[in-house]
Amino acid sequence: MAKNVLAVIDMQNDFIDGALGTKEAEAIVENVAAQIRDFDGEVVYTRDTHSEGYLGTQEGKKLPVPHCIRDTEGWQIRTQVSQACSKDARVFDKPAFGSVELAEYLRDMPDLESVTLIGLCTDICVISNAFVIKAFLPEVTVRVNADCCAGVTPESHRNALEAMKMCQVEVVGEA
Repeated sequence: MAKNVLAVIDMQNDFIDGALGTKEAEAIVENVAAQIRDFDGEVVYTRDTHSEGYLGTQEGKKLPVPHCIRDTEGWQIRTQVSQACSKDARVFDKPAFGSVELAEYLRDMPDLESVTLIGLCTDICVISNAFVIKAFLPEVTVRVNADCCAGVTPESHRNALEAMKMCQVEVVGEA
């Protein structure tokens, strides 16, 4: 039987209304929770994960805003989102934009038909994970639900959606 996976990317407090939050991110929380509740397949999560030494990393030097520090409130997946599916959903902690561990997990899944990505930020981690998954699984349908994503800015969100379309990632939704 074909399998479908929903990958919920970085729906963490720091990206919603914390250190790097936006009103656009706040606006998609209910859409994301509804998509998780309604999804017919496995739901997995990624969680941006940094240490106290974040500012000394390359990312920290280019984006000097401490965020998603392990075990802080900002690092936690939004309760409304995490409670939308079973408590045994797999979570991939990732120190970089894209998760190789997630892509390997999906690659090893028999009969995988599609992966749908939703979450934050469209223009950084969603696009990075879509491309990593597409590289690992070029024959699997990879899609992004634009109504369940938000970018750093509305313009960068739209640009990321267009870039993904060019790389054969199916974009669904209105945004």
